[in-house]
Amino acid sequence: MKLCSIASGSSGNCIFVGSKNTNLLVDAGISAKKIEQGLSLIDIKPDTIQGILVTHEHSDHVQGIGVIARRYHIPIYATYETIVALRKSSYFRDISDELINYVEADKSFMINDINIEPFSISHDASNPVCYTMQIDGGKVGIATDLGKFDDYTISKLSGSDLLMIEANHDINMLLVGKYPYYLKQRILGDKGHLSNDTSADLISKLISGKKQHIILAHLSKE
Repeated sequence: MKLCSIASGSSGNCIFVGSKNTNLLVDAGISAKKIEQGLSLIDIKPDTIQGILVTHEHSDHVQGIGVIARRYHIPIYATYETIVALRKSSYFRDISDELINYVEADKSFMINDINIEPFSISHDASNPVCYTMQIDGGKVGIATDLGKFDDYTISKLSGSDLLMIEANHDINMLLVGKYPYYLKQRILGDKGHLSNDTSADLISKLISGKKQHIILAHLSKE
C-alpha cells in the first residue's frame, strides 16, 4: 500500500493512495497544477489516477477537482449531498454526469483492487465522510475534518495498519490566538476540527499490538 500527503491543512488537502494496480486521490483541494507537481515527485502520472474520493465540499478539499477531473477524465466519488453542494460551486463547472459516482456511509465499494468504505464524520458540511481502504492485504484509515469522535469512529478505523489522523490545534494557543471569535468557536465545536489532545485520545484507542504507521494531518499553520 502507498500513501502520500500532497497537501494538508486549511490552505488545501490532497492525499494520494495507491495499491499495486490502482492509484486514487482523496480530495483535490489545491490547484490541478500543484496536484500534478505533487504526483510527479512520487513518480505518479496524473492520467493513471482512477478515482477521486471526496470527503466534503469545502474549498480546501475541492478547489482543484473540476480542472483535474476534466483534464484526465477521472471519476469522482462523493455522497449525494456533497455532489449537490458541489454543483452550486465554481469548482465543479462542466463536470459531466458520467464522471459522478455516489457513495453512502457504511456501504463499501471497489475501485479495481481497492475495497473502500466511507464512514460518517462530524463536520459542518453536507453529509461528509472519510474513508477506510483495504489495500494489498492491509488497511488504510483516514480521519480528518471531524470535530469529535465516538465509538462508531473507532470501530471504522480499528485494525488500520496505516492511519492518517487530524491533529489540528492546541486548544490554549487557539483561544489566545488571532482568529476571530466565531472562527475559534467553529474550530472548537463538535463539527469543527480535532484538537491535538482529542487526536491523541483517538490514537490511543486505535493502537494495536501490530506494526502501525500514524500520520498527523490538517495541522494548523498558526
